[in-house]
Amino acid sequence: MQGFKQVLQEDRNTHLEHLEDEIINNGTSGAKTSIEFLKSIKKMLQGGKGGSNVSVKWDGAPAIFCGINPENDRFFVGTKSIFNATPKINYTVSDISRNHGGALADKLAVALKYLPTLGIKGVIQGDLLFTSDDKKVTNVNGERSIVFTPNTITYAVPVASTSMYDRIRAAKIGIIFHTSYRGKTIATMKASFGASVSGLRQNKNVFFDDARYKQAEDPGLSKGEEKQFDSIISMAQGSVYKGGAFIDLIKKDKGSLSLGVQLKTFFNTYIRSGTKIGNTKVLANNFEVYFIEKLKKEIDSRKTDKAKQKFKEILEVGMKILRPNRQGLYFAIASYITLQTAKKMLLSKLNGIQSIGSFMRTSTGYKVTNPEGYVAINKGNAVKLVDRLVFSQANFNVAKDWVRK
Repeated sequence: MQGFKQVLQEDRNTHLEHLEDEIINNGTSGAKTSIEFLKSIKKMLQGGKGGSNVSVKWDGAPAIFCGINPENDRFFVGTKSIFNATPKINYTVSDISRNHGGALADKLAVALKYLPTLGIKGVIQGDLLFTSDDKKVTNVNGERSIVFTPNTITYAVPVASTSMYDRIRAAKIGIIFHTSYRGKTIATMKASFGASVSGLRQNKNVFFDDARYKQAEDPGLSKGEEKQFDSIISMAQGSVYKGGAFIDLIKKDKGSLSLGVQLKTFFNTYIRSGTKIGNTKVLANNFEVYFIEKLKKEIDSRKTDKAKQKFKEILEVGMKILRPNRQGLYFAIASYITLQTAKKMLLSKLNGIQSIGSFMRTSTGYKVTNPEGYVAINKGNAVKLVDRLVFSQANFNVAKDWVRK
């Protein structure tokens, strides 16, 4: 496994994409990148050199930015709004009251009170897990546990985990740091995936950690699993080869109603409903119907002929691509499904180690679930790996208790 100091330099608000979506975003180049990621994560799990760096995606909220402003050497806390044209940077409780409201302001005030004790030198970003009022003690799977639900996932630490339980019980705030920033001004800062916490001072009021994946002793694939995984990768490469011309064609148009963007939206409708993305032939047929109906709805909603004509032309352009490329669409979807299959196989291994139990709240109690997912970094690229039928579907539909600002 590579040292975690190898990080990815990115713009501050980079949006990470799902691994399988890269074939839609970037065509054959994106497919190649996705396959390289899968191979490198396998290598990491097998203990080989040159594998991906992997960090755990904690389901914390909100995102907290904190540290020393390089422009004035003052400690601050904030949200992504520190990068606004008129930045909301909080040095005092009065700043927080002026810039924010509600539960968000309350949480930022707790962060401002306790995070300076850590001795943060630069600027780092983390996901908030809890403040004192978010924690409660209850029975989870028959064990007395301390629990908190920052977003969609509920995290639980049983009383039996004495050290971890005591740390979280005593803490006034919990946070997982995952990104560091460098630059001479807030406005020009660049982000690096990965935030080392080794130099931070311990304080009983703050539970903190970094997001690095902690390698288990033997999480790698067995010989049979490795053979199965390699076979899946070969299938993906074959599908990409056959669908390459089509996915390179649809990546060019980034309009909101273009084929590529609508194909991603089409897949998301399955994820939202918790429906497996599995039958390639059916999906290919369904997508064509979905695309036509989507554009017809846009056309019917317009009142003037001129406005209708715009969407008629978008439909016509899309169908001129789809009709002669039905086989290309078929293999594009086959590639997407195969990449998901390989990803799921790796996720089952990555999920084998957890320091804190994770659960979904249901009407009948707590249901065991895996972590939100992972971020993989390899050769200057980064993607997220999430079991989208489990976590993304829940995240699409969950009611948030606060609004990100």
